[in-house]
Amino acid sequence: MKLYLTVIGIAASIIAAVNIALGTGAWYYIIAVTVWCVALQFAIDGSIAIIIKLTPDRWYKIDSPAYRVSKREVDLYLRLGVRRWKDKVWELGGIGGFSKRALLEPNNPAYIEKFIIECHKGVLTHRLSYPAGFLAMLTVWSVCSFTVALPVALVNLYLNILPTVVLRYNTPKLQSALKRLRNRQGVI
Repeated sequence: MKLYLTVIGIAASIIAAVNIALGTGAWYYIIAVTVWCVALQFAIDGSIAIIIKLTPDRWYKIDSPAYRVSKREVDLYLRLGVRRWKDKVWELGGIGGFSKRALLEPNNPAYIEKFIIECHKGVLTHRLSYPAGFLAMLTVWSVCSFTVALPVALVNLYLNILPTVVLRYNTPKLQSALKRLRNRQGVI
């Protein structure tokens, strides 16, 4: 979490400093708009997360085609070295009651099914946050819509893509583990 907050703080500082240096607006206006846009990103992303958390688990089938990870996608994640950096990505599932930081019950099929469902919910949450982050541009009435709100939205997009990649990287492994457990227990 510290890494994410550092990235957000540095990005917001750079965005504000560049806008102040370029004379996009009065320094106090630029700072206010930057703080507003960052706070709005947190509010939008948090609202989406709460709404998705409240949806029933039955909407997220463990074998849903909407969340299927292709072989090409798995190969891409291997080339990106996701395994090396995935633990540095912000994971706030524990706030909602289910942390995806570690597989706590690797021999419990019900737990692994719940883990997969939570991964699907996380993917949907982050994917909905991609375009929603650009809503801040509609709340700023000046060139700052493009010089402050757009860069903040792009940082938000980047910071939402990373957990999506990690969740999709982990899902095939979880599905394989679940299949092995079911085969071992004689459940198909």
